[in-house]
Amino acid sequence: QVQLVESGGGLVQAGGSLRLSCIASGRTFSNYAVGWFRQAPGKERALLAAISQSAGSTYYADSVKGRFTISRDNAKNTVYLQMTSLKPEDTAVYYCATRITPWNSVYRASGDYDYWGQGTQVTVSS
Repeated sequence: QVQLVESGGGLVQAGGSLRLSCIASGRTFSNYAVGWFRQAPGKERALLAAISQSAGSTYYADSVKGRFTISRDNAKNTVYLQMTSLKPEDTAVYYCATRITPWNSVYRASGDYDYWGQGTQVTVSS
């Protein structure tokens, strides 16, 4: 069992930045791939970025490419999502998710992930 806790959300003006953290407990995190998702009211949960267990591979959705950066520190059991040039349409609840994997791969579907955090709200004002 893996527990995930997100933090770092909040209210920011358009053009600003936030860094989200996802801290894992319960297992050796270096064996797990991680994804960051978001869900806005009335919309489906969507993948923003994903990172492989060793950070050798990353993936970004077109909507955040060039603005968001995913990274991880396995020694701290933590994955980060650095968000810059934030827009009002980035307003959503942000979730991290993880799954164990023997391969250095990224996973793009929400159904690929077994464990989810409770989410953190990000609100971008115009």
